[in-house]
Amino acid sequence: MERNFGYGIARAYAGHTDRTGPATTYIKADLQAVATALAALTGQPHPLATSLDELGLRS
Repeated sequence: MERNFGYGIARAYAGHTDRTGPATTYIKADLQAVATALAALTGQPHPLATSLDELGLRS
């Protein structure tokens, strides 16, 4: 997950909590970003997914 979508999405996908600390202060992903990454990895649509363009994951 991290290799394709970044640390914040991988962290949220894995279910890590938002405890205070250096890695969680600025690097976060919302539910739509995680759903979009999951849809991209599986090739299946997800009702909460947005486009990769909207997340800035495509050039």
